[in-house]
Amino acid sequence: MRRRDFIKLGGAAAAWPIVVRAQQPEQMRRIGVLMNTRLDEPEGQARIASLVQGLQKLGWTDGRNVRFEIRWAADEADLYQRYATELLTSDVVVASATPSVAALQQVTHSVPIVFANVIDPVGAGFVDSLARPGGNTTGFTVFEYSISGKWLELLKEVAPNVNRVAVIRDTSVTGIGQFAGIQSTASALGVELNPIAVRDASEIEKAVIAFARSMNGGLIVTASSFALPHRDLIIALTARYRLPAVYPFRFYAANGGLASYGPDVLDNFTRAAGYVDRILKGEKPADLPVQAPTTYKLVINVKTAKALSLSVPPRCSPAPTR
Repeated sequence: MRRRDFIKLGGAAAAWPIVVRAQQPEQMRRIGVLMNTRLDEPEGQARIASLVQGLQKLGWTDGRNVRFEIRWAADEADLYQRYATELLTSDVVVASATPSVAALQQVTHSVPIVFANVIDPVGAGFVDSLARPGGNTTGFTVFEYSISGKWLELLKEVAPNVNRVAVIRDTSVTGIGQFAGIQSTASALGVELNPIAVRDASEIEKAVIAFARSMNGGLIVTASSFALPHRDLIIALTARYRLPAVYPFRFYAANGGLASYGPDVLDNFTRAAGYVDRILKGEKPADLPVQAPTTYKLVINVKTAKALSLSVPPRCSPAPTR
């Protein structure tokens, strides 16, 4: 064999492993998602779409280099526990709300967890602090408790005659914190508060009907996984008994509620995709600070306002009606 032929063969042999490596399929990673809504819930589907689209922009495509395992707990305690265990084989799990995180932390201290919609992760014991989460969990908060006082201010702005306000809330730490924020504003505005604990549809209906028997009433729905499944009932009751109402998220106003003020929840899921990407590339949840929302939206449903004979403040943006 001539020397130059040996050099050519040697060069081809050296290049061969590189060609083979280039043809190898990408490593398939697993992303678990534990949702607090039902599978047929439009809001839940919109949140998943925001997460998936955010990951696609970062180079993660379902079926090519990542596989999604999505579980829909429908805010049922036994489903949270079962699905949390099923998702333990994931490389990272996205938790849609407080109950999702609680269930996951009960079964793992090692699988990375990124939450996208938690009110008070420090108060709930999910992280050590916002700046230094510690452990295997980090993510994005929905808002600070102080925002709940803004709901009462908004209600008085759109319905000045309201002096009695029912507050639909849960009795967890996050529910207590939101109610305290409303209480701190109520005395200055001369408003009497009537808390309604969220347990089931029949109790909500009975409490709202009893409250609506007196004049000049209004309603505030605080942020919780417990109120979400009953939102159609709550919106229908406020329409039937002509109760001006303020809600924490835009989708309430879009579905017929009077007004909402709160963060863009879908944006939180898009931002969560960024943390999932960083974790899949080797970063640790303990090193990623918990972040607050960057934008808040004030929305008025003009159709509902007209039905209640209320004027719309000029600073409010209209919501689409159904």
